Amino acid sequence: MDVHLFGIFLFVAIVGLTMYITYRASKRNKNTTDFYAAGRSLTGWQNGLAIAGDYLSAASFLGIAGLVALNGYDGFMYAVGWLMGYIVVLYVVAEPLRNSGKYTMADVLAYRLKPIPVRTTAAIVTIVISLFYMVAQMVGAGVIIQLLVGIPYEVSVLIIGVLMIIYVLFGGMLATSWVQIIKAVLLMFATITVILFLAFLYGFNPSQLFGAVAETNGVKFLQPGLLYNNPIDLVSLGIALVLGTAGLPHILIRFYTVPSAQEARKSVIWAMVLIGAFYVMITFVGFGAAIHVGPEVIRAADPGGNMAAPLLAQYLGGGAGTLGGEFFMATIAAVSFATIVAVVAGLVITASGAFAHDIYTNVIKRGKADEKKQFRVARNTALVVGAASILIGVLAKGQNVAYLVALAFAVAASANLPVIIFSIYWRRFNTTGAVAGMLVGLISAVTLVMLGPSVMQENAIFPLANPGIISVPLGFVTSVLFTLWSKPDPLDDKYDELSVKANTGLGTET
Repeated sequence: MDVHLFGIFLFVAIVGLTMYITYRASKRNKNTTDFYAAGRSLTGWQNGLAIAGDYLSAASFLGIAGLVALNGYDGFMYAVGWLMGYIVVLYVVAEPLRNSGKYTMADVLAYRLKPIPVRTTAAIVTIVISLFYMVAQMVGAGVIIQLLVGIPYEVSVLIIGVLMIIYVLFGGMLATSWVQIIKAVLLMFATITVILFLAFLYGFNPSQLFGAVAETNGVKFLQPGLLYNNPIDLVSLGIALVLGTAGLPHILIRFYTVPSAQEARKSVIWAMVLIGAFYVMITFVGFGAAIHVGPEVIRAADPGGNMAAPLLAQYLGGGAGTLGGEFFMATIAAVSFATIVAVVAGLVITASGAFAHDIYTNVIKRGKADEKKQFRVARNTALVVGAASILIGVLAKGQNVAYLVALAFAVAASANLPVIIFSIYWRRFNTTGAVAGMLVGLISAVTLVMLGPSVMQENAIFPLANPGIISVPLGFVTSVLFTLWSKPDPLDDKYDELSVKANTGLGTET
């Protein structure tokens, strides 16, 4: 039987399940708190699963396996950077953010700073980050599903776009959260299954696997230097990945879905356990693909290596043309599909919240829009964002998506993280410093990526693929200098109130 028939059957099953969840969630969507924050009804372990589902995108599932399969040890270092970002989230961001905000990251900044300029700038940064992340997912979805299932690129982008609009429009954050939870479970199950098949071949002995890697690909494959031969570039990437996670808007808003700061901390711990376990397993998947599929075959299927995990699954199931091989490959394709839909749905609700809550409700209407009007604007914005992402995804066919993901992390670390930290922990920080820091962080990260080798190839003006080593310090330094060069805000006395609220949770829902 053709792999496409297996894939279509599994896709229909996943879509049917997630549509049922959306239908159930729609009955509970009564107000903006339900739409933006799932009524703050998720427990710590549920939100931890949802965070893992939101964070482990197609780049993690397919991309890391490909990086390891083609570049060995250096591919694993990429995964380590993504995981370590949650240390910053746990100890610096999660609890104060949950206690101080309501729906978006800008809520925290606007608490003690001038709300109109801060909310406007933060919303723009949020939409830019979400857009880069979303386009990367949409383009990746089109390519991967076209390769694995036979659906044309444009049709696969349209299908994913329509599904995510339905999830967000009718189910809001509650449906999006449960889609992400289901996706995390499917992803872990699929990865564990591949690992068990692979472990069986080597007697459940990792040393035998690594010995086979060294014999097949050479000892250098297990040593650093194949992908990152420039230490400065590696440090720059590490800065963006480790610090960027704590500034990603679609991750930060997940802490508003739990009822307390304690549950927010539990969310991060659950997420770290799941994400850490996944990255360890996906590393073994990559090494398995390097041995049994081979770099040449992987590159022939996709130059970026994104087909490494599906091709390994096909081999472990019996090989191309066999019932087991085609079924196993189709299963990985279906999980990829669920992965992309879940991540994109989270990005849509983040971008729509930035416009509807921050710009429309609190800037245009000065906080005086009634509940029903806010709810309607939020849903309409989600529709517009979803439609725009479909159009951009179709137009961006064939583009290099790797730099878009790196750029999202670099912008988050450069523009968002400095102002979040200073708002919560520095009394003297003011609106001028916040706006300047966000704008300089955003503009410097985008400009340096556009001038770098990811876009300009051999004609690059900026030598590093990731701008983090320049743009992140610029964001912090700009925030400090413009704060010191300008007068304190009239609302500077709100710092004590924010500090008590961030550390105790008193008055969180008022």
